[in-house]
Amino acid sequence: MALTAGAAVVAGASAGPDNGDMSTVIPASKKPGAAPLSFEDKLDRLAQVAVHSGLGLASGQQLVMTATLEAAPLVRRITEHAYRAGATLVTTLLSDEEATLLRFRHGAEAGFDAAPGWLYDGMAAAYRGGAARLAIAGGNPALLSKEDPEKVSRANRATSTAYRPALELITKHAINWTIVACATPAWAKTVFPDLPEAEAVTRLWDAIFAASRVDRADPVAAWKEHDEKLHARAARLNAKRYAALHFRGPGTDLRVGLSDGHLWLGGGMNAANGRYCIPNMPTEEVFTTPHKNRVDGQVTSTKPLSYQGTMIEKIAVRFEGGQVVEAHAAQGEEVLQRMIDTDAGARRLGEVALVPHSSPIAASGLLFNSTLFDENAACHIALGQAYNSCLQGGDHATPAELAARGANESLIHVDWMIGSGRIDVDGITASGSAEPVMRQGEWA
Repeated sequence: MALTAGAAVVAGASAGPDNGDMSTVIPASKKPGAAPLSFEDKLDRLAQVAVHSGLGLASGQQLVMTATLEAAPLVRRITEHAYRAGATLVTTLLSDEEATLLRFRHGAEAGFDAAPGWLYDGMAAAYRGGAARLAIAGGNPALLSKEDPEKVSRANRATSTAYRPALELITKHAINWTIVACATPAWAKTVFPDLPEAEAVTRLWDAIFAASRVDRADPVAAWKEHDEKLHARAARLNAKRYAALHFRGPGTDLRVGLSDGHLWLGGGMNAANGRYCIPNMPTEEVFTTPHKNRVDGQVTSTKPLSYQGTMIEKIAVRFEGGQVVEAHAAQGEEVLQRMIDTDAGARRLGEVALVPHSSPIAASGLLFNSTLFDENAACHIALGQAYNSCLQGGDHATPAELAARGANESLIHVDWMIGSGRIDVDGITASGSAEPVMRQGEWA
């Protein structure tokens, strides 16, 4: 599951609640013979789906939203529908990627160990006060690829440390939160490098609308049906109570032990504040918590990883006793090494997820260079922080109790893809026997 990253350098609050239209109904597609949905129609639908199906925003609730400057049109649509749903205040934090580059090119050396802790403390305070969280993904996945890896690592570490109080509330699902996507020129050019910019952006928007189900006749009903299917898949895995998963394929022979009392989750969930939300839109995965000390073998990535503005390609990692003991990458290896040195937990797994190779996102044939999308095209693992919700009673357990059951703790949570149409997955029972779970990337 993709996690919301640290936020923004420019802050602003959208003031003045509008409690007029409380409707959550998204109009169905136009009648046969009518003009097809326009771009503006689809953008508005995406905003409504984000607020109602993804976020589950409550009347009287505040919303904290983060996005890049290029996402302003979608930000405004979401803001409108949040107020129509009864939000008391929508506060949007906007980041400027050009300003970020200026920091790396002209900032003082000592400044790369700094982060706006006051801002992240404020976000954590907002969540503790009951605010919902919405992130709009769409930044340039290669923004910092040409910058000094040491500076990138130091800045990421400082941000991760400062963001920790807010991140903990998200990983514990104390609040309702979701992530949606916005097409931007820089991102679109990495997905469609051979197309003119305008055409690339249009193609990327089409892919986002399809993956977010806003081009369906009834988007809300489509999300409800999809959500039920993911819950059913998670329930079947929970009934099996596997002790471990065994991944096999080209460059991969990996055994992932599962935490004691683990739970498989998929689709939406009830946050501790009582709101039902679907954290990632799109989502095609079912996922759970590995045991931090029971991962052994080697694994090779099947898609590039975009990490904090750097592309890391062809990752090859070896685990012993749950810990990464060897890690390489064809591109971005220095950033990978610095990432896994963030803290002790950065070398251990916090998530394992199963996704069929026939998922709509994989079937699109696109490499999105975005974890939000690419993790929903392939099975994946995540280094770093575990989700408490993936353990029975985990949301109410103490840190010591979670650690005793195998849940990992870290400043980071980084998903990367290990699945493909050539990967087999077995479930290992408590007695040690193997049962087929996936064959050639599909459910067995």
